[in-house]
Parts: sequence; structure tokens; C-alpha cells
Amino acid sequence: MANTPREDRTPWPVFLIFLRLGLTSFGGPIAHLGYFRDEFVTRRRWLSEHSYADLVSLCQFLPGPASSQVGMALGLSRAGYRGALAAWAGFTLPSALALILFALGLADYGQALPPGILQGLKVVAVAIVAQAVWGMARTLCPDAPRISLMALATGVVLLVPCAWTALGVITGAGLVGLTLFKPADVIGHAPLPINVSRRAGACWLGLFVILLIGLPVLAQWLANPTLDMIEAFYRSGSLVFGGGHVMLPLLQAEVVPSGWVSNPTFLAGYGATQAMPGPLFTFAAFLGASMQGPQAGVLGGLLCLVAIFAPSWLLVMGSLPFWAPLRRNRRMQAAMLGINAAVVGLLLAALYQPVWTSTIGRPADFALALLALVALTAWKVPPWWVVVGCGVAGWLLSAVP
Repeated sequence: MANTPREDRTPWPVFLIFLRLGLTSFGGPIAHLGYFRDEFVTRRRWLSEHSYADLVSLCQFLPGPASSQVGMALGLSRAGYRGALAAWAGFTLPSALALILFALGLADYGQALPPGILQGLKVVAVAIVAQAVWGMARTLCPDAPRISLMALATGVVLLVPCAWTALGVITGAGLVGLTLFKPADVIGHAPLPINVSRRAGACWLGLFVILLIGLPVLAQWLANPTLDMIEAFYRSGSLVFGGGHVMLPLLQAEVVPSGWVSNPTFLAGYGATQAMPGPLFTFAAFLGASMQGPQAGVLGGLLCLVAIFAPSWLLVMGSLPFWAPLRRNRRMQAAMLGINAAVVGLLLAALYQPVWTSTIGRPADFALALLALVALTAWKVPPWWVVVGCGVAGWLLSAVP
């Protein structure tokens, strides 16, 4: 790692670097990790190639948005906890604020929009989730046992539509992985250039568990709508394995049946999120700003944004000092093989319900979704262009009976 002046270790330069990335990093979490590698390994030499790969492995292992977690860890390595906060804020706030403004505009002027634009945004969500299912299935379900586990997870989630079903499926898949799978041998890894003591790590992990268990109890006891909202988004952020797309069924189960957000608004916001740079988890800001009641608007969007990212912060800070021995644990790796297959099943279930069933109602919708999928996968069109194109196409198709 190159030596740098002391002033470069302050949070402000970290914030500015990640702010630029937050304004320009289109393409989803895999693309984000590529941007980070170019910026911090190749150009700035903040850490070595091996250290960066090890950091990515840790964040892929944890629930939550991997690219945001890698960003937090990079900020931590540079300027401590304030650097981690600066990295998260710079990378997250551009798309979060844009989605909050979109939600407010949709609430105030949604009726003035041409009738097919929202339908076009819903259709592009079908294509994007289908792309995620296909890509993840090819990587995470390469054999018959994992394909079977994926299918079983899909069936369970669809037949038992409950917010806690996903946790049960993930836990069960981990147990199946322990029994069936034998991971390959792990080679040595470079130590991460991040100093977090085991005591501090244990405190962060303890706080994560306390909030995960205590927030539901406190929300039920106080019967406070704002606390209910914070608890729902914190729990969703704690249970998402496999990237931002997998949060779709968890958040849909939280905000649509409860009446916080209508299903058309949910899917329109999810489609608009694909056009934004930065992490997909900023979808939480749109949902919070779209809700009814005193916790809605800008404040609601920011509360939901912090609530869904809080588990990622706690898990990254808590796991860093324990990652080296955990990475070499073959039983843990076997469990993760099963969990990853189940994650694909959760996403496949979300593709069917609510994305497909509430969007594809006529041949024109199917044709547009197929065209968007081809544009994303075969033509490699940038996602934000596909979103804009589907919005315009939806408007044009609204005139077709």
C-alpha cells in the first residue's frame, strides 16, 4: 500500500471520491466492485489486489449490499469510522435523494403523467429481475442438488407468503448445505489493511443482534408507526443475501400488504431505481418517501434509508476481525453454498409474485419485457437507458388496445 500524506487520511477526501462514484457508478453491484477496484487498487493503491479480493469475499459472505459494504470497509481503512461513514454517504446519497424527489413528484403529480409511463417502469422491473435470476442461477446453481434446492425455496416462499418465510428458507438451506456440499480447499489470503479489535467487533455484532431481536418487541409494545417502519426496514436489511434484487420480496411483503405503499407505486419505484447510479438499497428511500402519514416524505425516506443500511454497517464492522478464521472454515463454506442456491429461489419467487403477476397482463407487456431483457443481456445496453426506453415505450403502447 502506497504511503500518502496525513491529510489524505481525513474523511473529506474519502467522501469526495465516493460522491463521484455515487454519481457515475451505473450497472449494479458487480459493476460497482469493478469501479472500486479501478479506483482504489489500480489508481490509488489503497490496498493490494489480494486484500481487495479478500474484502470482496467477506462482503459477499454477509447479508446486505456487497458493493456498499466494500465501500464502507475501504473508507474504514482510510479514515477510521468517520471514513466509513463518509464513504457510505458519498456513494449512497445521490441516488437516494433523487429517488426521494421522484417519490414526492409521483405523489403530487402522478396523475399528470402520461398513462403508460408507470406501466413501462413496472415492465422494466420484470426484465431486470429476470436478468438477475438468470445470472445468479448460472453461477450459484451449477448442479442438480443446488437447482433442486433453488426450486424448493421458490415453492416454499410462494406457498407460505410471510415476511419470516425467507429467514426460514435461508436457515434450512444452510443446514442442507452442511449435509450435502463439500467446498473446495481454500488457499491462503492476504490480511486486510483494517484495524478493528475483536472486542470492538464483538460489540458491533452484539448491537446487530440486540436490534434485530429488540426492535420487533419494542415496536409491538409501543405501537408506534414510525418504529414499525424502522423495524421492518432494519429486518429486511438484515436478511438479504445475494444483493439488492433479493430485497424485493422482503420489502414487498412489508410495505404492500400493510398498505404503506401500493403495489403499482412499489413496482414503479423499483423500476426507477434501476436507472440510478449507486446501490439498489436506495430503493428504501423511495418507499419511505412514498408512505402515508407523518413518517412519510423526506424524513421517511431518510429514516428507511438509514434503517436498511444499519445492519450492513454493524455486520461489516463486527465481522472484519473474525473473517480470517471464518473464511477457512469448511463447514461455513458448505452452508453458504446452500444459502446461495436458496437466494436464487427467493429471487425467482419474486419474479413471479409480485413482479410478473401484477405487471404482465397483455401481449404488449410481455413483448416489451422481452425486448428489455434482450437489451440488457445480449445488447449490453446501460440499465438507465433501458429504463428510459421502457417508460417511453409504455407511453406509446398505452394507445394500443
